[in-house]
Amino acid sequence: MSELKKLSIDTAAPLQTQEKKKKSFQWKFITIPAGIIFLFAVVIAIMLLPLRGVFMKAKDVSTAGRTALEAVKSQDIEKTKIGLTDTRTQLTALAAEYKKVTPLRIVPILGRYIEDGQHAINAGFAALSAGDKAVEAIEPNADLLGLKGAKKSTFLEGTAEDRLQFAVKTMSALTPKINEMAGDVDTMRKELDQINPDRYPERVGKTIIRSKMKSMFGVIEEAANLFVNAQPLLTNLPSLLGSPKDKRYLVIFQNDKELRPTGGFMTAYAQFRMVQGKPVLEKADDIYALDATLTKKFPAPREILTFHKGVYQLNLRDSNLSPDFKTSMQTFESLYKYSGGEKNIDGIIAVDTHVLVEALRILGPIYVDGREYSATIDKRCDCARAIYELEDYSSRPVGYIKTNRKGEIGTLLQMILRMALGVSPSKYWGNLFQMLITEINQKHLVAYFHDDMTQKAAENFNFAGRIMTATESAAILKYKEDGSWDYLHINDSNMAGAKSNMFVTSSVTKDTTVNADGTITTKLTIDYKNPYPGSDCNLESGGLCLNAPLRNWVRIYTPLGSKLVDSKGSISPQNSSPKTLDAYTDLGKTVFEGFLIVNPLGTAKLELTYTSPVKIQGQYHILIQKQPGTTDNEYSIKLNGKLRKQAPLLTDIEFSF
Repeated sequence: MSELKKLSIDTAAPLQTQEKKKKSFQWKFITIPAGIIFLFAVVIAIMLLPLRGVFMKAKDVSTAGRTALEAVKSQDIEKTKIGLTDTRTQLTALAAEYKKVTPLRIVPILGRYIEDGQHAINAGFAALSAGDKAVEAIEPNADLLGLKGAKKSTFLEGTAEDRLQFAVKTMSALTPKINEMAGDVDTMRKELDQINPDRYPERVGKTIIRSKMKSMFGVIEEAANLFVNAQPLLTNLPSLLGSPKDKRYLVIFQNDKELRPTGGFMTAYAQFRMVQGKPVLEKADDIYALDATLTKKFPAPREILTFHKGVYQLNLRDSNLSPDFKTSMQTFESLYKYSGGEKNIDGIIAVDTHVLVEALRILGPIYVDGREYSATIDKRCDCARAIYELEDYSSRPVGYIKTNRKGEIGTLLQMILRMALGVSPSKYWGNLFQMLITEINQKHLVAYFHDDMTQKAAENFNFAGRIMTATESAAILKYKEDGSWDYLHINDSNMAGAKSNMFVTSSVTKDTTVNADGTITTKLTIDYKNPYPGSDCNLESGGLCLNAPLRNWVRIYTPLGSKLVDSKGSISPQNSSPKTLDAYTDLGKTVFEGFLIVNPLGTAKLELTYTSPVKIQGQYHILIQKQPGTTDNEYSIKLNGKLRKQAPLLTDIEFSF
């Protein structure tokens, strides 16, 4: 019995020992790694301590930067200098503090964010360098630009023409600084390109992070692009203004209230010669008068015969049939050489009523032959009084023959120039310059130049009214024709519908579905609306016919190779019967073409579905190009049925989802 008990005890002992060993092993398995992790965390915590100082210094930079930005916005040159200096001081302190956390670059994941911070600091120094060069270049001529805090100079002495000639000489001196600034701006952009906002959380608590970063980077990118791509145009500006050699331009007034492919019906023209910056008006007249001087007749093309009313030959006034401004102006010049106009021109500049109204909004009312041209809203048309007066003068039937019906536009343009130059620059020049940049950006001001370098500079700045292709695209855009970008341009043309575009609005909904193979299918809806009653269009009664049925020739430019699946809403121009959209190729795009009528107090809708060979890889990219002369057309962009963007189309715009 004792032997059995002894055996039992001996057998149990190793089991208890094994159990103790097992428990001891498990404990070490947990505590040793935990100790290592704890030690590592302590080291990281110690290394992270400098981040507190970094955050504090970053706040100081932000405060100084906002002060400098406010000075820039207020156009105060002295406060801008002080703001830039303070910002550089704070950024230098931040850079010194940031060196304390750079060892964290070796830490997985965290290292990426540390590198992002360094790129942001480098971008900040590049931006400040560009700002310093801008101040250095502008300061000696700050009074010329009408900036606050500028030292008084002799610029105000002499005539208005003398001032502009001095301004042109000054611009020539600024050219080297512009090139240097472009290098700094490009460096800033490249540094920021290294930062990927998608690595950051959408929000931390209630603070929005990712979308704010994307928005901020987008604004910076847009401003950088604007400057870098404006550089060739700015450096060519003295030459454009006739220094050292005279330049002659044909300025065409496009009436966007009678919309045509390049921005409006070409209703009048003025011929200017630029002499060392001095604008000399050589001639201004009605476009009909210029058409009357043609020594050769041209047969009307398909577009005129199909969509116009009672027109059987091609006139200068109807020659802007292509939505591509360069193409249209080359057609215009092929006729113009047979006219009585001056043939030796260096380019064609087109402006619409929006430019006129915005200039008058800054300058105030101008009076010509007893008529007031101003930006004040006129209840007779719910439009600017300047628009109503121009239409009333040029379009209302009268019992006598009017000569030079629309030459008043040339006189008005010349008076605007004289008024802008005839007073202190601080009163108008800054606002007028900003207004012109906005009008170019929104395509109310487009140009075609004969000189290849000048034309390329205009295209880079998106000042040339081009339909974007793989070979001819604005450098200001990222658009690529490599099969990965979607594209849309809607072009409307008023073909004998009075001035109804003054009253008609349109809204566009583009719903894109990405198919299983990566190609896309688009359902496009265009809604037209005219909420105003019709005008008295009886010629015998002498009424002013502004609002009449809009006879709208519409073209939708899509990626090359797109195929129409279905359409409705288009009618035949001849008998108003329903008609499927026509499809063809133009300007490297597939075009869907149709026609519809929008009556006063009426609506119309065009719907189409089409497929495109675009291959979506990761992100969906689209370029939407605005038609010159249009304003505030509402666009809703959907992807796979989900609304992603809704806004008025003010300029050419790119989206990535």
